[in-house]
Amino acid sequence: MAGSLAREGLPIAEGRRGGPLIVTEDVELLDDLLRLCAAAGAEPEVHHGPPERRGGWEQAPMVLVGDDAAARCRGAARRRGVLLVGRDQDDPDVWRKAVEIGAEYVLRLPDSENWLVDQIANASEGVGRPALTVGVIGGRGGSGASTLACSLAVTAARSGRRTMLIDGDPLGGGIDVLLGGERAEGMRWPDFVHSKGRLGGGALEDSLPALHGLRVLSWGRDDEVVIPAQAMQAVLAAARRLGGAVVVDLPRRVDGGVAEALAQLDLGLLVVPGELRAVAAAKRVAAMAGMVLDDIRVVARGPYAAGLDGQWVAQALGLPLVGELPLESGLLAAQDGGVPPGGGARGPLARFCEAFWDRADVRYGSGLTVGTTTGPAGGGRS
Repeated sequence: MAGSLAREGLPIAEGRRGGPLIVTEDVELLDDLLRLCAAAGAEPEVHHGPPERRGGWEQAPMVLVGDDAAARCRGAARRRGVLLVGRDQDDPDVWRKAVEIGAEYVLRLPDSENWLVDQIANASEGVGRPALTVGVIGGRGGSGASTLACSLAVTAARSGRRTMLIDGDPLGGGIDVLLGGERAEGMRWPDFVHSKGRLGGGALEDSLPALHGLRVLSWGRDDEVVIPAQAMQAVLAAARRLGGAVVVDLPRRVDGGVAEALAQLDLGLLVVPGELRAVAAAKRVAAMAGMVLDDIRVVARGPYAAGLDGQWVAQALGLPLVGELPLESGLLAAQDGGVPPGGGARGPLARFCEAFWDRADVRYGSGLTVGTTTGPAGGGRS
């Protein structure tokens, strides 16, 4: 049961702001609220009454007042984001208490738990501009999609963007290997495959290996090979709420988890080598992915078969051309030396990715705008 005394929702803030203020002396209620805060990835501050320090009440991202503490909060400053929470479903005085403290919502547990977890996460993390989310798919095996995904993430992080790289291909061997981080401390996909509902973005970010200025969610070496749709939804939604850039390395097959990932992308990049068999294979991949994702664009990769070039590849697929992926000699040797794809800022691959990010722009309410080479009419948003 949740009732509202206000027409508008809870206040939304930019950036992570810390956890809510909890005001209660009810031990059982406190245990419930601490559990819900943990589920939202928030660390609350607990008091028996309004904090004595200046701004402690007013500056908290939200205030959860136990119905046992309502009388002690009567003189507190009126503000948005105050919720009156209790466990007694039949309290006849609950609405009077709510009016006295200026509460916007009256919540009864356990009925309102799922809704409250979402509100705690929103208030604690802030919900600002969502991350630009780019998926990279190979038109055929060995096309270099994982290398491009890694380079995009590395260059995004180097430019100062808050960046997360997500390995969506359980059969790819682990994208952390490309970053030299297969032994890095942190959680991997097997830790998240049973996730459902809301994940805290900050908690997700803090749990992952930090490599080359970005966070990486990869696979271990001997793990499950299926990402359930619910787990993919929870992880990607949490990553997107953090803002910045999210890059997802995707397989060519489409199952429930991959379909969920495609549904959350702003843009899909299809990496297609410049030969006929690769174009034929990529056409099937594009058709499957296009059932979920509207905006798919081509990154052509040489060397090209006779008579082919990047523009021909894009036109054959009926998709816009983002550009031609440059060849970079010494890439494997650089990786052996600890430099990931895109790690050399002056290399052609890094320059390609930097140019992509420079052209990319997320606009509120209007989706993604990416500069492209002109392709066939009807080939996606521009």
